[in-house]
This record gives sequence, structure tokens and C-alpha cells, in this order.
Amino acid sequence: MNLEDYKKQFSEDDSVGWDFIDTELVKIYSEQEPLHFAPTLHYALGGEDPLDGISVYKSDEQTKHFHFVTYGFSELYYDEESAGGDFSKYGFELTFRLKMEDENDNVNWVCNLLQNLAKYVFKSGKWFEEYHFIPANGPIRSEFDTEITALAFVLDPELGKIDTPHGEVMFLQMVGLTTNEYEELKQNPNTNETEKLIEKLKQTNELLITDLNRKCRVGKGESHP
Repeated sequence: MNLEDYKKQFSEDDSVGWDFIDTELVKIYSEQEPLHFAPTLHYALGGEDPLDGISVYKSDEQTKHFHFVTYGFSELYYDEESAGGDFSKYGFELTFRLKMEDENDNVNWVCNLLQNLAKYVFKSGKWFEEYHFIPANGPIRSEFDTEITALAFVLDPELGKIDTPHGEVMFLQMVGLTTNEYEELKQNPNTNETEKLIEKLKQTNELLITDLNRKCRVGKGESHP
């Protein structure tokens, strides 16, 4: 989209990128009203949290789980300088699927995790891509007995990627990895090895839903639910 068309179609009051994300989510969740978390003070005004929002949907696909989607790694608002770009700001938003034990489960810790990852990206200028992996420097949920201590990033199997007036936005889903799986990837840290592990996990977990109770057997990363 060129600048002239952009200015004809949108105005300064439009949340251009945000609306494109919402359009994709409506295709999956129809009229479901998600839980939505937003910082009390906008980051540009001195707030501590870079993400403008995190929506949490409840999904029955495969198994009951929460589906988190961020708003803020891509360009969300009217911005003439971003019109027609190849990538919208960092070119992605993060998603996460967490197995639901109870509909009233505490999900605030996931929002904190997502905001902490955003702080890393915004401050360092480095971003995540498909099949990257990182340690969480401990359990991904603090003070919780879990072997999930690292994260890999994959294309969200339902949301994929979209083209917006500001450029491409990829929905990168975080996938929880056990300590053993992370240690194996560290021995040969390349995207091909991460992809192999993800394909292995998908054999029994197509949507790559993170289960904090998932264990990993000792030796060659043989994991089981």
C-alpha cells in the first residue's frame, strides 16, 4: 500500500495494525470477548511495560487451553512512515498456549513473562524469529514445580502470518521446553535442530500447547505428557 492510498483509507484516529490483528482473531474466536490486560501507563508516556495489550482467549481445540496474543511488537496505530513497509515494526506478535487446569486459573504470570520479553526486545533492539530458543533462567512460572525452563518460537498453527498496511506480521508462538530439551538444543544450537524437536512434539501435541506438568525422561530428550 502506497502512502496516498494509506491516507485515503485511514485517519489518525485509526488503530490500523491493532484492527488487523483483531480481524484474524475474530476468524477463530468469533464473538468471544477475551480477557484483556493493558498497562496503566502507556510505555511512550513513561510506563514500564512496552506492550499496549495482551488478550487471552479460551480455546477448546485439542484440549482446553488459554491462548495469549500480544499487541505491541508490531505497529498498532496510524503511522504514515510505516505505510507500505516490508515488516510492521519488529514484524511479529507473540502468542502462547497454556493448558487449562481451571477456567479461573491465574494467568497474570504469563502476562508478566510476555512483558519481560518485550522489555528485552525494546531495549536491545533484537527480535525473535521462528525456531529461536531461549532459557527462562529457571521455571517459566516462578515458585511453581515445573520442568519447563525454556522457550522455543514457532509460527502459531492457527494464526500464521498476515499482511497489514504497515507490512508483514508473524504470530510467533512460544512453546515451553523442558530442561533436558533445552540442554540438547544447546549442544547443537541451530534452527534445524529446533525444528526437529518441534516436529517431534507436534506428533502428540499438534497445537503445541504448553503443559507445566509435562515431564522429560532422562536421556535424549524423550518427553511425555
